[in-house]
Amino acid sequence: MTPMDREAPLIMLAAGGTGGHMIPAHALAEELKSRGYRLALITDERGTGYPGVLEGIQHYVIEAGTVTRGGLIARIRGLRRLQAGRKAAKTALEATRPAVVVGFGGYPALPTLMAASKLGIRSCIHEQNAVLGRVNRLLAGSAYLVTTSFEQTARLPDKVRTALTGTPVRRDIRRLAGEPYPVVGTDRLLRILIVGGSQGARILGDVVPAAISLLPRAAQRRLQVTQQCRPEDLDRVRKTYADAGVAAELATYFQDLPERLRWTHLVIVRAGASTLAELTVVGRPAILVPLAIATDDHQAANAEELKRAGGAWVIPEQDFTAAALAKRLQRLANDPKSLEDAAAACAALGRPEAAERLADRVETLMQAAPGMRAVGGAAEAHAQTRAEPRFPDGPLERVTP
Repeated sequence: MTPMDREAPLIMLAAGGTGGHMIPAHALAEELKSRGYRLALITDERGTGYPGVLEGIQHYVIEAGTVTRGGLIARIRGLRRLQAGRKAAKTALEATRPAVVVGFGGYPALPTLMAASKLGIRSCIHEQNAVLGRVNRLLAGSAYLVTTSFEQTARLPDKVRTALTGTPVRRDIRRLAGEPYPVVGTDRLLRILIVGGSQGARILGDVVPAAISLLPRAAQRRLQVTQQCRPEDLDRVRKTYADAGVAAELATYFQDLPERLRWTHLVIVRAGASTLAELTVVGRPAILVPLAIATDDHQAANAEELKRAGGAWVIPEQDFTAAALAKRLQRLANDPKSLEDAAAACAALGRPEAAERLADRVETLMQAAPGMRAVGGAAEAHAQTRAEPRFPDGPLERVTP
């Protein structure tokens, strides 16, 4: 590490260990690292194995839990974990002395940003969904800035400063922005990509193969299917496609998913925020199946923006049957123009520059923090200089990049 590296300010990221929180944290970390900043991460046990940039930075693992669910005993236990997490986060923040803390939601972010507030460290939070998450709702009042991903974010308090940045996506996805939609026609291959996380793969593994097996033989011969499956579902799903004579590639994980997305005509997927951000950056239409048990039904709210723009078709989980999906697939296979139009509408919503916009906001916030000023694209600490904040401190109003 060079002397300049050692002197570079440290930015602390705080995120729950699920992909929905870790993917945008990873994308921001890539951008901030390219600007010369040092990084650290506070998360839970699940977040420690996330690959890439986050894998190479200092991790602090804390306890985290909810105090808003379950009965009295469960809430007491959750409160104890929260207190323990706050104490551990405070110790980590005192040891690292970050210039700013950026929270991405998830229960580890709650005690971390609470500790940051107590220590006088400025923080911002990023909301990936169209409904402000429970943790971020608790933190919105104390955070200096709330950055959002959707034009309209439900349950957002009025008296908070906000900025629309979009959800940061990985660089290998951003590189695909502007790639043309693959040529599609009634006499050409129709490539379908089916992906789902731990809570999404089971229903997709049950319904999608069954739906495709109901299609006319002529339609089946046109299909080229790539599907992510749970390990226990692989053999069953493979047999269903083989019996239907459909070309299908199955795996529990695809290392080259961005490249597969590039050549895909249609995606069948849940409606998580990071997934939709990637679809809009690349511009690929989708059939969305929002997770019914998602907190505050936020996946349905996420899906609504794509549906309203004409970039996706939404099938609620209770209506997601083989027959319903087969009808939708047959209509789309016979109407290539609708796929092309949906691809264009989806791409119009994309924000490939979201990581840069969020990093810009973090830098602005850092410059506003006492004792910090920007030098050569990175902020440098000046312990003897207590500069007045330069971030706009007027009326709290929503701003856009």
